[in-house]
Amino acid sequence: MRLHRLDGCAPTPLAHYLKALGVLRLVAEQLDPQARGWWEGERFVLASVVEEEQLIQFFLERYEPTPLVSPWNRGSGFYYEGDAALTAIERSTAARFERLRVGVRAARALLDLQVQADETVRAIKAEAKDKSMSRFQREELRRSEDYKRRLAAAERRFKALKADLIRDLRLSWRGPHREWMDVAIVQSDEGLAQYPALLGTGGADGRLDFSSNFFQRLTESFDFASPSGRPCGQARHALMGSLFGIPVQSWVPGLPVGQLDPGAAGGANSSIGPDGDGALNRWDYLFALEGAMVFGAASTRRLQGRSAARAAAPFAVASAPAGYASAGRADADARGEQWMPLWASAVSYAELRRLMAEGRAQIGARSASEPLDLARAVARLGTARGLHAFQRFAYIERNGQSNLAVPVGRFVVHGHARRDLACLDDLDDWLRRVRREARDDRAPSRLVQAERRLTDALLAVTQYPGERARWQRVLLGLAEVEALAVAGTGAKAGPLPRLRPQWAIVADDGSAEHRLALAFALQGERAPDGRRVEGVRSHWLAATGQPPRLITDGQGDRTRCVVQGRRGIDDAIAVVQRRLVEGARSGMRHLPLQAGGGVDSSVHDLGRVLRGEVDLDRCLRLARVLMALDEAACMRQRLRLRLTQAPAGEAPDDAWVAIRLASLPWPLPDGRAPGCDPAIVRRLASGDLASAVALAARRLRVAGIRCPVAAAPGDAVLARRYAAALAFPISRESASHLADRLHPAAPKENPA
Repeated sequence: MRLHRLDGCAPTPLAHYLKALGVLRLVAEQLDPQARGWWEGERFVLASVVEEEQLIQFFLERYEPTPLVSPWNRGSGFYYEGDAALTAIERSTAARFERLRVGVRAARALLDLQVQADETVRAIKAEAKDKSMSRFQREELRRSEDYKRRLAAAERRFKALKADLIRDLRLSWRGPHREWMDVAIVQSDEGLAQYPALLGTGGADGRLDFSSNFFQRLTESFDFASPSGRPCGQARHALMGSLFGIPVQSWVPGLPVGQLDPGAAGGANSSIGPDGDGALNRWDYLFALEGAMVFGAASTRRLQGRSAARAAAPFAVASAPAGYASAGRADADARGEQWMPLWASAVSYAELRRLMAEGRAQIGARSASEPLDLARAVARLGTARGLHAFQRFAYIERNGQSNLAVPVGRFVVHGHARRDLACLDDLDDWLRRVRREARDDRAPSRLVQAERRLTDALLAVTQYPGERARWQRVLLGLAEVEALAVAGTGAKAGPLPRLRPQWAIVADDGSAEHRLALAFALQGERAPDGRRVEGVRSHWLAATGQPPRLITDGQGDRTRCVVQGRRGIDDAIAVVQRRLVEGARSGMRHLPLQAGGGVDSSVHDLGRVLRGEVDLDRCLRLARVLMALDEAACMRQRLRLRLTQAPAGEAPDDAWVAIRLASLPWPLPDGRAPGCDPAIVRRLASGDLASAVALAARRLRVAGIRCPVAAAPGDAVLARRYAAALAFPISRESASHLADRLHPAAPKENPA
């Protein structure tokens, strides 16, 4: 085997990716059936028994072009008399062009009625271009009802005949021209023609017809009048440049490129002056379209109603303006995305066709329909199919022109599947509702931006599932979207669904914010048997029905919703104050907030809160999402033992210890019960630290706990931190240690 490193074939642009596939396909089908190919960095490697010169001579002297005929398109050349490229093909005698001649004849055989209908349309349009008429008369004619009626009727007839033609061609065609049709057009369950984005609209990119330009590039590269079909002029130099990236004068200006190579397509600011022409190596175009034939293997599979064209294309999904820097709201209306597989091991053409034929991605029982779905499926698959990456292309409009196949990133496939990504399964239904709300034409910009940031975070975590910081960005994104839903923007999406305990583990970055957020999220009022009666999530979301169901649609009871979501410290204090009010109404003399899920706050982390070392805004945003955790499952799975423990630090001062002991949700283990006075929290919230500490010390002394602190100096900022820290639950054991710190238990006497 000889290794041919094709530096001219790269994963981007799409034309160069398809070029690599085209070279492998042509060599395997027409020269060396044992040929193999793979990606090595940014180039394609072809392994074959032939030498380099033999490879070059094959393409120049023996290559038999595929008949890429598209008679259903007006720009295909079949609707005009004397099309130069088609005429040259039909008059050729070289054996290497026999397949082209057969394809052209097969196309012409069924076109009589279609051509007549097109001539009728052009004749009507010509009436409004009559030079003998004044400009005013021509405009009047175009606006006349009779002209519009006749033109509309002629166009309808052409479209109806086109649908009939496609059906007849699908029934009668066989051979390579039928394979091209399967790449360009798929048929829905309703029998309607639909078009995979790879080849535009049935093999046409706006006014550019791929087939017509393919034939033109062929007639410019080969002498169709010669008996052997010999190459023309600089064909060899252009071939060397196309295959091996050798810098030769192979680019021809003024040739249309289409969507496959945006950088060579010309347009605004692409050259000197306001606009520039495209430039093209003819071999690049030929190889790219030959490579597109690889995608015909899957074109008739997985047809699903209106999304048939996308479903039938390998690794193709709907577009989503996320995961790349240039994403814009208009990209949501693009023709979709396609992720092109890259592999590092030798693959035969037959194996490549099988890969493309099975080029589907599943999330559970459903097919991937969004880039995020595809990313999740690929990440969970690992390298089971030998793929090491996917090059992501989006068919989107740029510079006000036709759609372009824009490379928008590369997704690396990790060597092993990550089970952590199963967490995202919890969000499936909810994410679909969010997308539906955010991608509505009337969706507010803030919801569109929030959904995009969330999708960016989700795509990033599928690529790097082992990075805890990326999981935290997902949590923050979820919190932002739910907050907007509560405010009425995207309310139909509803609150976050129940989440599995694994979410707390994958997002555990070892920070105090995460530990405190988890303890805050799982706390609530407890029944005597320890069951959580009411969590704190009801202070964020309204409830309706019995038993209460949390909602975001603006209905329901909002009397308990005290959280504003602006400042974490304000929200924490508001929750404590609301719980004290509710406790007083029920005749309770304590703060009804107990740790849940087996997770409580460390006194070392609470000391960090008091010193201002904790970002409470971030902490409460994380807690908003963690409130959706399944608390019972957290207990069963002993979540606490699987989390990062708080490192030792400076403990809270005695003044706050007194406050905390005077605000417990239950009596101390030794039976002492200081109870709770709401006035303490009110004074802390107002910034009066000294009198709050004095009240707490008085209550402790009444309960039999000697408190060495009668008052404490401090400003309003510290006082509010004292109040906010009460929102984070501690364990009975921690409370007992704090009580012993203020009032150490008398040592037991040894019996004589």
